[in-house]
Amino acid sequence: MTENTSEKLLDAALMHVPFDGWTQATFRAAIADAEVEPAVARGLFPRGAVDLAAAYHRRGDAQMLERIAAAHLEGMRFREKVIFAVRARIEAAEDREIVRRGSTLFALPMHAPEGARLIWGTADAIWTALGDTSDDLNWYTKRATLSAVYSSTVLYWLGDDSIGAQATWDFLDRRIEDVMRFEKVKAQVRANPVLSRLMAGPQALLSRVRAPHPRGNDLPGGYTPPAGPR
Repeated sequence: MTENTSEKLLDAALMHVPFDGWTQATFRAAIADAEVEPAVARGLFPRGAVDLAAAYHRRGDAQMLERIAAAHLEGMRFREKVIFAVRARIEAAEDREIVRRGSTLFALPMHAPEGARLIWGTADAIWTALGDTSDDLNWYTKRATLSAVYSSTVLYWLGDDSIGAQATWDFLDRRIEDVMRFEKVKAQVRANPVLSRLMAGPQALLSRVRAPHPRGNDLPGGYTPPAGPR
């Protein structure tokens, strides 16, 4: 019942967001349109429109995961899988203006941490769906890199008027290619014996970084202290 009420409120809000943005005016209009008691709405979305905007983003993540689960990715190279996932996430958006209004909201200083957390959650959802099992520093670098790729591609898409958003997909392909080139450079550094010795100290320290447990923690990361007497 609670989930149905939340979805009902979000659907009602989407009718107003293109005109009023993710604002308290939209939140009040959604309450009236959905015929939900204000106290119930506040209980479900304590911060009002901000929580509605976050719920909309998470709905897009869920729709993306459904598309990934229904797709046949076995014959794809890994870069193609990542491109498919990012494209599926962007295509899950119902209206560019709704996304644009959300970008504006989460660009505000007081909401920027929430926006960053949502984008990180999208990147994490993609890597997890594609079978990422990293549990060390790579867990962070993969998500940080994909967060940058996803956010830059969304911003490009918002201004793209090409047919079928083809310019956006070409932009995404170039960004992924840049990432793959960077990963190739990292591999070359690791294979170089001189550079490997120079990086031995920092690498030993970074090797103690671990992915968050349980996954989904809002404060990702962990540090394993050195073994020894205290």
